[in-house]
Amino acid sequence: MDSEATSREATERGAAWLAQAGLRPTRQRLCLAGLLVGDGLNRHVTAESLYAAVAERGEQVSLATVYNTLRAFCDAGLMQEVTVDGARSYFDTRMDDHPHFFWEDSAELTDAPAEELEIARLPTAPEGAEIARVDVVIRLRRR
Repeated sequence: MDSEATSREATERGAAWLAQAGLRPTRQRLCLAGLLVGDGLNRHVTAESLYAAVAERGEQVSLATVYNTLRAFCDAGLMQEVTVDGARSYFDTRMDDHPHFFWEDSAELTDAPAEELEIARLPTAPEGAEIARVDVVIRLRRR
């Protein structure tokens, strides 16, 4: 398949992804959606890594727009934010509940096998609250 057809397919897949959440397909959103889901694979990105991918394609999208668009995608239920520490957030296109490995040496976030995770018990939520989600990030360092 040629590059133009691949690019068109990525844009169409990105447009369909936006449509499922009712988001307007602006030029910037289509560009970012195509990078995120255009090949049908799940992604873990930071705003900075996505911004670099946009620049590599020769597109003009500001870093602030990338941040705002990722937040809009999360708010629309298309992605989830995974906070590794107070200063570092990753955005994940895989929406089911699943744990992550965080590789400390490369600052890479990858999916961990959910079928191997067992959580025996969670604390009771305070009165007037319910548990919305449990994030599991397992930090790894190479030996």
